[in-house]
Amino acid sequence: MSGPEPAGSLPAAAEPMPAAPRLDVHPLTGRTGFRAAGEVSLPTRGIWERALQRAVREGEDVYYLELSALTFVDVAGVGALADAARGLGGRRRLVLDRPPDAVPRILELLWPGLPGIEVTT
Repeated sequence: MSGPEPAGSLPAAAEPMPAAPRLDVHPLTGRTGFRAAGEVSLPTRGIWERALQRAVREGEDVYYLELSALTFVDVAGVGALADAARGLGGRRRLVLDRPPDAVPRILELLWPGLPGIEVTT
């Protein structure tokens, strides 16, 4: 038989659940592209990939991705970005505006010299 629970502790069922990762994507005003906020990881990858597919389909010569509000992008998310750039056909480009520091590093490490992506800071 166990003793009483210490004062102030919560039963296991009452502990708060960690917040699910979020990714919000909204069109930019004044130029073609989107702003992404949150994180790109397994739970949000579908949102990210759909936004990138839209960028490729829209057919603009330059498509801006404002990424300063991203807190995390996993390697698979950067891979989806590389796939999108490869789908541009060589004449078009994605401009990454203020991406998290890891994004250009991963691109350069795994996809060096990939055409179709320009990074601005």
